[in-house]
Amino acid sequence: MTTPRYTPLAASLPATVPFVGPETQERQRGAPFRARIGANESVFGPSPRAVEAMARAAADVWMYGDPENHDLRHALAAHHGVRPENVMVGEGIDGLLGYLVRLMVGPGDRVVTSLGAYPTFNYHVTGYGGEIHTVPYRDDLEDPQALFARAVEVDAKLVYLANPDNPMGSWHSGEAIVRAMDALPDGTLLVLDEAYVECAPEGSAAPVEIDDPRVVRMRTFSKVYGMAGARVGYALGAPDLISAFNKVRNHFGMSRISQAGALAALADRDWLAHVQEQIAASRERLSQIARDNGLVPLASATNFVTMDCGRDGEFARAVVDGLIARGIFVRMPFAAPQNRCIRVSCGREADMAAFAEALPGALAEAQAR
Repeated sequence: MTTPRYTPLAASLPATVPFVGPETQERQRGAPFRARIGANESVFGPSPRAVEAMARAAADVWMYGDPENHDLRHALAAHHGVRPENVMVGEGIDGLLGYLVRLMVGPGDRVVTSLGAYPTFNYHVTGYGGEIHTVPYRDDLEDPQALFARAVEVDAKLVYLANPDNPMGSWHSGEAIVRAMDALPDGTLLVLDEAYVECAPEGSAAPVEIDDPRVVRMRTFSKVYGMAGARVGYALGAPDLISAFNKVRNHFGMSRISQAGALAALADRDWLAHVQEQIAASRERLSQIARDNGLVPLASATNFVTMDCGRDGEFARAVVDGLIARGIFVRMPFAAPQNRCIRVSCGREADMAAFAEALPGALAEAQAR
């Protein structure tokens, strides 16, 4: 009997799911969640204009999407005050990270990231045979100085830094990131993930020159724009790097429906402001629920609040399990010491009420173990 002839690298890797989806957990528990507040989706939804645009585009779904993403790229360029050749559109930040790693990382090549940071980057690096080096968080923040120093030590091709950060919700000022880049070694590319920057205070976006070859910035329509299911992200960087994506990307990876929705969402500034207000209010509500139950909410520049449970990862896992058993989908950081926390996405009042109702019982159950 013949079997597929996998590459030695693929044969050596385990099948990995970086995140177990809420749908999987619903099937396992045999019931839907009362509140889906664990994946940092925007339950406030996309712009109504985006919904209308996607509905109109559905009639033309028999056609492939524009492989150049021309209209969306030009709109994004105008939005950011750059040129279209500084913009690459892809299937969410996750897809763009995969393309970037494919461009830059081969077997044995070294990359640097924070221990416990967004795991999908590591998933791509491992899939191409790269070697991951980590540095710890400092005071629940990613540590640019330590990241760049480690990059010098190991001659890293890539350094991954999220600002604001997932899973902690912490952030640095954009100016601080730019100052720290003075220590970025020659030949090392900074991958600056700004997925949550529209949720963050003014000045959080790094004011880097668009043609600076040392950095590529990643943005998304999955968070504040409420289009996680449409899979639309984009990269901002120097033209040579942006053009290089064309060597490896799936040119027909973006659907017409997603392109139309993102274009309409970008133009609806009123809806963006509305969602930003909803996120801010929900962060306050979540923080108060945490304090009411003896937890410590961490300051957040994202659409979620990370809550310090005051013990260790085993206790936090018990709290998460208790919430899931009560129909509340939440997640937690996976690396110590940040795994002492749980992470709860912003939601509507009904979501917050369900979480507030379930949390005391989940805590009591975890404390009784």
